Amino acid sequence: MTQHVIKVDTSDLERVDVYLTQHLPDCSRSFVKKLIDGGHVKVDEQLVKAQHKVKQGEEIIVEIPKDILKPQYVAPQDIKLDIFYEDDHLLIINKPSGMLVHPATGQYTDTLVNALLHHSIELSTINSQMRPGIVHRLDQDTSGLMVVAKDNITHTKLAKQFQRHHVYKQYVALVQGQIEFDEGIVNAPIGRDPGHFAKKSIRYSESAKDAVTRYRVIKRAKDATLVALFPKTGRTHQLRVHMAHLGHPILGDSKYGRKSNFPRLALHARAIGFQHPVFQCYVEFSSIIPDEFIKRVS
Repeated sequence: MTQHVIKVDTSDLERVDVYLTQHLPDCSRSFVKKLIDGGHVKVDEQLVKAQHKVKQGEEIIVEIPKDILKPQYVAPQDIKLDIFYEDDHLLIINKPSGMLVHPATGQYTDTLVNALLHHSIELSTINSQMRPGIVHRLDQDTSGLMVVAKDNITHTKLAKQFQRHHVYKQYVALVQGQIEFDEGIVNAPIGRDPGHFAKKSIRYSESAKDAVTRYRVIKRAKDATLVALFPKTGRTHQLRVHMAHLGHPILGDSKYGRKSNFPRLALHARAIGFQHPVFQCYVEFSSIIPDEFIKRVS
């Protein structure tokens, strides 16, 4: 995989596909659009569409896989889904740890999208054919609740709520050591780690983004603490970076802690709440804390 990091240096509002065609060597506009549709282009850490207008100072990250994924790689698979809730417009899925949300380079099968395609032919098409129905994502090793859209109107309205930080999200995590205070707030900006392109870190630079996480201790054990985490923003790896910044990395975290101290990443998306795009009422869904988390602090 080849990665390009481009700092927008024009004050003109220009479509991202046009801008990249001018700044990526030997890349046609159709090829750039394929990269964007495949989820390989981010502007300031956010996935964008081809018509997104770039602004001066924004950072564009382009990852060009050796083999650009094509729609035919995404096939329905009979994979058991833990469907937490379903109506005619959306699903709430309890994703297991270890499952990718959508196909990526090197793994075209066994993802949530493969399972969704087998379960239902009604999925939103706003994103690329690689990510039907996917409004937001969880890291591969994070388990928990996700909302999936069945139609484009539902998808659009849900996406706006996520963008405006109107979606209630609660996670639970097992972190290393005993957190001193019963509750607190981590307010520290996050940016790309200059030494590791796949990692994030606390940064105080122009390209870093504000990130705020509230935490509350549920239970302490001798060598670990079970905490509830409430992210106000949704930066990549935000909870993992913030907990490590506190000196209490999440157990089983190979990027920001130690993978060997727990059999999986001890992070679970426990609850999600939002205004139902069609029923126009607030709905909230809450799952149980994984047994392996409870046993560690019992």
